[in-house]
Amino acid sequence: MNDKIIVIGGSAGSFQIITKILSELPKKFPYPIFLCLHRLKHVRTGFIEALTIKSNLNVIEPEDKVHIKSGNIYLAPANYHMYLELGNIISLSTEPAVNHSRPAIDLTFSSAAFNYKTKVVGIILSGANRDGANGIADVHKEGGITIAQSLEECQVRTMPEAAINATEIDYVYTSDEIISYLLKL
Repeated sequence: MNDKIIVIGGSAGSFQIITKILSELPKKFPYPIFLCLHRLKHVRTGFIEALTIKSNLNVIEPEDKVHIKSGNIYLAPANYHMYLELGNIISLSTEPAVNHSRPAIDLTFSSAAFNYKTKVVGIILSGANRDGANGIADVHKEGGITIAQSLEECQVRTMPEAAINATEIDYVYTSDEIISYLLKL
């Protein structure tokens, strides 16, 4: 696996920017991307199919203990927490909800920060609760890059605003600036 991983968290209002990002990334994008998005826990179809239509990359809902490969997009399955472990492995869990959410962005970001340190690029998008604020603080503490979606652009600014208040955010970017940053990695 290459030297970076991209971890993106979002909730209410983030689907449009996610599809925009995925549609702009080239087929040969060299880094794995992990999407932890709040979803309806009982709806199992439609979401990944919509992302796949927009993406030039492979979008996967991983199973437990799957090995991470560069150039894939891993979408946390509905109603499962997604952890990134040493050895380039994804673990899934049905532990209780965190911040009223499963999958919880905080858990995905914190596990990425703990295991991948400075290799992490953490991105917080539009959302209606504080999930992700503690996790992105862990990314910052471990030396990763932190990005929050521009509050002016967010449909729901609670999540990126909580992240900005929780830690030092390296960049506050519009969707176009996020895409430009990822393309320059």
